[in-house]
Amino acid sequence: MSDTSDELRFDGKVVVVTGGGRNLGREYALLFAARGAKVLVNDLGVGISDTDGVADAPTTPPADDVVAEIVAAGGDAVANRDTIATPEGGAAIVGAAVDAFGAIDVVVNNAGQVRMAPFAELTEAQIDAVVDTQLRGALNVSRPAWSVMAARGGGRFVNVSSGAAFGGVPGGAVYGMAKMGVIGLTLAMASEGEDAGIAANVIAPYAKTRPETGFGPFPPSAELNEWLHPRFVAPLVGWLAHETCPVSGECFSVGGGHYARVSLEITRGLLDRDATIERIAAGAADILESPRAAVTGAQGSSAMRRMFEGFTPGGAR
Repeated sequence: MSDTSDELRFDGKVVVVTGGGRNLGREYALLFAARGAKVLVNDLGVGISDTDGVADAPTTPPADDVVAEIVAAGGDAVANRDTIATPEGGAAIVGAAVDAFGAIDVVVNNAGQVRMAPFAELTEAQIDAVVDTQLRGALNVSRPAWSVMAARGGGRFVNVSSGAAFGGVPGGAVYGMAKMGVIGLTLAMASEGEDAGIAANVIAPYAKTRPETGFGPFPPSAELNEWLHPRFVAPLVGWLAHETCPVSGECFSVGGGHYARVSLEITRGLLDRDATIERIAAGAADILESPRAAVTGAQGSSAMRRMFEGFTPGGAR
């Protein structure tokens, strides 16, 4: 991504960042504020634990710290400590932004709890903590914010998924499930939001938010922490949140200075209305290896077109 001579700014815009007190969320909040936005920084301020949820809370609320940093730099921000895990909390977050600034133009659904455990050993409490925040949290904030945006003629959502959505993270089955759900939610929001002027995109960030941990084959190190610093994710979020950004309903991989579009693909496949197990086996190459196309909205997808080849409504099937 190259720099441009014309700075993309958010003067007069109101941005809500959930989980904005630390790590990725902090970088987003600071970026928006530096570009002129009024920012609601939402953060519960609880201790961070990826397993049992037991950890010491910060001595001062992280949202307050970020707001103080923004105000000291001449920006405009307010803190909020409502939970995203309930519809009431989501409505309170949106209400706080409207009360403080009179509007909402952008929501970054970043907050969420992480619980990692072997697949068969996950407890119901661990599952609830992940699903209630990582998946339902985006719903709980987005639905009331959507109403505000629609009444004003539009807005933008940037939802935060994870590379874990694509699998392969030890102990991360439920986390990956929820994060893949965020991608599906975003695609649906983009489709439904088109007529209302509402855009929605989703990122799958790779960033070191736990300095003491490694990353795949790389052991913990100061160099790794710097290479995958959360600040490398923020510019993409800023672009997706800007009113001039032309895309909606897209997913992006981001981390370490790498920015790339992620797409779901479908093969041309096998078309056989007399299929048997044996014919499926014989046509496996067509199913698995035939030319591919990107998956788009359900009604206009290549799968739907292929599925209905030769179909005549009201006629012979």
